[in-house]
Amino acid sequence: SLMMNAAGQTRKEKVILPSCLQGTKPSSIPNKKIEDPVSGKLNTSSLATRRQDLNGFHLIPPRVTFGVLKEGCTYATTVIMKNVSVNFSRFRVKQPPPHTGLRVMYTPGPVAAGLHVELEIEIFAMVLEGRDTGGLEEVSHDIEILTETDTLLLPVRANILV
Repeated sequence: SLMMNAAGQTRKEKVILPSCLQGTKPSSIPNKKIEDPVSGKLNTSSLATRRQDLNGFHLIPPRVTFGVLKEGCTYATTVIMKNVSVNFSRFRVKQPPPHTGLRVMYTPGPVAAGLHVELEIEIFAMVLEGRDTGGLEEVSHDIEILTETDTLLLPVRANILV
């Protein structure tokens, strides 16, 4: 129960679920494309009252923070992209510019309703020459994931130790 702790006593503070369990949709930009009538949409009466937040993809976790990285090393993490709509959906990832050191590896293709695909976010920790950053350089970039309905933004943050 959320009202009791593990010892069976009443909780003093409210339990806050982590964002990865809340199932929130990441920040996104809706597409202005008109939907193709042959894209595999289902039209049944049970879907007439479906909620709009059950459309598209959810990212788990919704943001990536690498922390402090050693210059010259490569680091990687996995982000799960889950299709929460009732239809299959396609997507593609716009690769970040080379100066960020970021690369996204994934298997392209349609994702069936309820299934997920893994995106491997890889960063090569490098510092651009000619800058005096005082020991740390911050890398901050929003990876764009283009879906049929909108463009998802996956924020990636890291600090590189010089």
